[in-house]
Amino acid sequence: MLQENTGKVICTHTWSSAIAHIDADAFFVACEQALNPSLKGKCVAVGKERGIITALSYEAKQKGIKRGMRLNQAKNICRDLIVLESHYETYSLFSVRMFEILKRFSPLIEEYSIDEAFVDLTGLRRLHSKTYKEIALSIQSTIKQELNISVSIGISLTKTLAKLASKLKKPYGITLIPGNQIHIFLKDTPIEDVWGIGPNTASLLKKLNIRTALEFVEKDENFLKRYLSKPYIQTYNELKGIQSIEFIPKLPNKSISKAQSFAPSNKESFIFSELVKNLELASYKARRHGLFAKKLTVFLKTSDFQVSFIKVALSIPTNLPIMLTNTLKEAFNKIYTQGLFYRQTGIVLSDLTEKTQQDLFEDTVKIEKIERIYKALDKINSRFGNNTVCLASSLASKQNKKQHLNLPFIDIKI
Repeated sequence: MLQENTGKVICTHTWSSAIAHIDADAFFVACEQALNPSLKGKCVAVGKERGIITALSYEAKQKGIKRGMRLNQAKNICRDLIVLESHYETYSLFSVRMFEILKRFSPLIEEYSIDEAFVDLTGLRRLHSKTYKEIALSIQSTIKQELNISVSIGISLTKTLAKLASKLKKPYGITLIPGNQIHIFLKDTPIEDVWGIGPNTASLLKKLNIRTALEFVEKDENFLKRYLSKPYIQTYNELKGIQSIEFIPKLPNKSISKAQSFAPSNKESFIFSELVKNLELASYKARRHGLFAKKLTVFLKTSDFQVSFIKVALSIPTNLPIMLTNTLKEAFNKIYTQGLFYRQTGIVLSDLTEKTQQDLFEDTVKIEKIERIYKALDKINSRFGNNTVCLASSLASKQNKKQHLNLPFIDIKI
């Protein structure tokens, strides 16, 4: 219930609901720093390929660098600025892992962007045997431990309040706004900082002597209806602790794709070897990020740019190429046409998850043995280059490109 006296509460319910907004801190740069820890604590930005700053570290922000700034201008401000090319697929994989972690805390998650999510924590205190703040701390520490990136979290009664709260203590902050403290928070919140209120609407509201979020909710709803449309009335109610913006549970459906073009060829063994090589590269990236694919898509492109593809649902999620070669060969045989010239092959691993489950009919000892083998192979390939050690079925690709093949053949019995 709205009170005219700002010293009194706007909402009398402390926790009638609990919506968390999780916002990763300097996400793109944080992903780069997680993969290359030597970049931590330094002025780092991404966007080299575009010639402008698209994301930057907090250290770079403190120097006065801003998003959208041209590289030469940014370098003039900070000579030590490290500018990297963007790797959006890598950022998507970090995003998948982050959302998988959030699923451990609540079944109701709404993806807002690649690095932001709303999580409905209502009624989960008993399940976790923790307060809402302790749940937020657990989310933070789990993401930090497993992904080596930080997130800021806001928790309140509605999505609008939670999103405002998550900005208060960035980076790596936690802010809770129970219903009986909403008025304190809104008193110091400029109207232009409210989620959903753009510059033009903020300008209009200021002309109506509404400069803070508290002044906004103190107005009579009929007064606001004279000047604003329905979405802003929803925001008005959300700021009062009344859920008006629908919570729509949805999770990202990210994927890993690898494709390689080559001189047109009609040699079946070579074309298939290119496909296997793509599978190995995509699978390596999945293992690097601790992800398992539930679906495999295979595509071939002819010399006249005609594309044929097939999607296969996997019996168990995996990131091990040797477990997929039979499936790959079957898919290849269904879309490959003898005699046609092809110029590109591609692989897409999709429906990614961070957990794998064992089929009752699978040989778990065999799978664990394969996993140990790939851990060793990944170390070798990481040190000496991709495909230094590869499946024999991808060797035709190297041979066609006249690479040096004076390599020992490793016969592994599994």
